[in-house]
Amino acid sequence: MDKPEGPTSHDVVARARRVFRTRAIGHTGTLDPFATGLLILVFGGATRLARWAERHRKVYRAEVRLGSITDTDDRTGAVLEERQPGAWPSRDLLDAALASLVGEQSQRPPAFSAKRVGGERSHRLARRGGNPEPAAVPVRVFSLTLLEYAPPLVSLRAEVSAGTYIRALARDLGQRLGTGGHLAELRRESIGPWRVSDATPLAGLTGAEPLIPARALVGDLQPVPLAADELARVAHGRDVAREGPTDGEAALLDGDRLVAVARAVPLGWHPVVVLP
Repeated sequence: MDKPEGPTSHDVVARARRVFRTRAIGHTGTLDPFATGLLILVFGGATRLARWAERHRKVYRAEVRLGSITDTDDRTGAVLEERQPGAWPSRDLLDAALASLVGEQSQRPPAFSAKRVGGERSHRLARRGGNPEPAAVPVRVFSLTLLEYAPPLVSLRAEVSAGTYIRALARDLGQRLGTGGHLAELRRESIGPWRVSDATPLAGLTGAEPLIPARALVGDLQPVPLAADELARVAHGRDVAREGPTDGEAALLDGDRLVAVARAVPLGWHPVVVLP
């Protein structure tokens, strides 16, 4: 789906449930209401494969507004501080700040996030007036490409690992430049092999759209064809014997149909998610 600005990710799922007349629909990664772009929906048994889709790299187009700090690290929050420097950072300083944010790092999630602090969602604590500090998490920023710099606005494209908050990148960029900053616009352009250019706009959803086979969600896992007698074993969660050693994860297949995702065990594969 190509999510427009305004609805939540859950709103998109709710509309899809009405159009396709089924409750068995989920999504693979939340977009904030003000954000737009690619949202992958999963149907039926494929809802159990969401975490495999979520692990892919993601590409975003983002606009950062320097000189303004908000409590949510984006434009929807309350302004905490406005800064008007005598001169905005130079292009060289901006390039250096962006370069310093590329690579493996420990990122502090925004206070208004779904991360848990003391067993409760951080955003719930923040809305009650608390000052939650979610624990930093390891993330990787593969690239930050500057598209346009028209102070106080910075337009960029970011390719990041799963779990990376673009709001936090906007906040950290502002901190490194000494101006402060927040995320003003966000559009998700891709998740792994899927592109927003191939997505269906929410307003155009009809229920006649062809669904992508569940196998595509784990297309990067090694395929393991199953014999007829092994299908029943897998359906009951039993191991599949193979000459070892096996390693990592695999897609267990009946022809082209995904039967299960399995993890390696000595001399075989153990099904961890079995599709109906």
